[in-house]
Amino acid sequence: MTASHRRYHLADFSEIEGVPCPCGTARRAFKDVEAFPGTLHVTEISEDARKHYHKTLTETYYFLECGPDAMMELDDEIIPVRPGISIVIPPGVKHRALGKMKVLIVAIPNFDPADEWFD
Repeated sequence: MTASHRRYHLADFSEIEGVPCPCGTARRAFKDVEAFPGTLHVTEISEDARKHYHKTLTETYYFLECGPDAMMELDDEIIPVRPGISIVIPPGVKHRALGKMKVLIVAIPNFDPADEWFD
């Protein structure tokens, strides 16, 4: 459910249907909110994600939950991650999550599935 009430906007992620994505399953909110220049995603990654990049999208990951061996691959570097860490991933950076995790992603501008590129 996403709802607009006067001057604010509310999203209940428990009522937003998850959709498959290269990272796992994403629930996305606020795409149609004119005052917000992006989308907010809660993404559950249960297996290693597919390495991809975006040509126009900047993603900011905030790690909510992580398995003990969770990592991110950013271009050719692999770094460990844990709850409380955040990473800004600019356009062109090839990335994927490694391991089980749940992340909050701020995507700017609005998320567009046509801007997911694979080698």
